[in-house]
Amino acid sequence: MRAERKKVEPLLRTARGQLDGVLKMIEDDRYCMDIVIQLQAVESLVHKAQREVLRAHLAGCVQEAFEMGDEQAREQKLDEIIKLLDKQ
Repeated sequence: MRAERKKVEPLLRTARGQLDGVLKMIEDDRYCMDIVIQLQAVESLVHKAQREVLRAHLAGCVQEAFEMGDEQAREQKLDEIIKLLDKQ
């Protein structure tokens, strides 16, 4: 992985902590909207981590494939990105 662990790990650790908090809220039968708000916060952190990993992939692996001039490698990297975008 080329993304900076110092950027990604804290985001995911925080998201994990918030998700544990959401589970506790569910156990405590808390108000639905409070739970939804916390789930949105978790989702936002995961999305930020995902963007960082993708940014690093584009700046590293994809850029490298294009600089090498390997047509097959370029096509493979582009296909990966398209498949990722199709899943969203």
